[in-house]
Amino acid sequence: MMSNPVTAILQINASARKAGSVTRELTETLVTRLLAKSRDAKVISRDVSQGLPFLDEDWVGANFTDTADRSAEQRMKLALSDTLVSELKAADTIVIGTPIYNFSVPAALKAWIDLVARARETFRYTENGPEGLLKDKKAYVIVASGGTKVGSEIDFASNYLRHVLGFIGISDVTFVAADQLMMDPAKRELALAETLQLAA
Repeated sequence: MMSNPVTAILQINASARKAGSVTRELTETLVTRLLAKSRDAKVISRDVSQGLPFLDEDWVGANFTDTADRSAEQRMKLALSDTLVSELKAADTIVIGTPIYNFSVPAALKAWIDLVARARETFRYTENGPEGLLKDKKAYVIVASGGTKVGSEIDFASNYLRHVLGFIGISDVTFVAADQLMMDPAKRELALAETLQLAA
């Protein structure tokens, strides 16, 4: 059930499939329902499935250089990351749709995480340890799998996503599991019903 009004939604899709993707269907359903409740809300769609650049030595060097001291080349190197961070900061609601590939998240989604989990931008180090800076946001994570049971000992996707979202300050996270679909296709309809209920 929704609590606070939704004003800006960041919709992230990570499935390599376009047609027939369960996560794409469910994220679209959820976003549509959220918009029906908050008609003035804005949506930023980010499809990471085609791949994002991986971190390299130049990126790390640019990231650890103080903002005022960065060269034009370093600012260019961080430009995409800056855009992704800005999208995340602007949203009060994040909707992530991801399949489980080989027991974990797709590499493209991991690349997105690496580009947005930045010290001084989305988290900071304190004398008491790291502190997430993106507070007061709501995240919905829709996870689909062919055989991996979400929450099981072989699921290295959902617990990781919950942890990394919490690490950057997003602790209000709701999961919808459309899992083990190769063994029980009916779970797709159950996940759809659960998704519809979230925005009721």
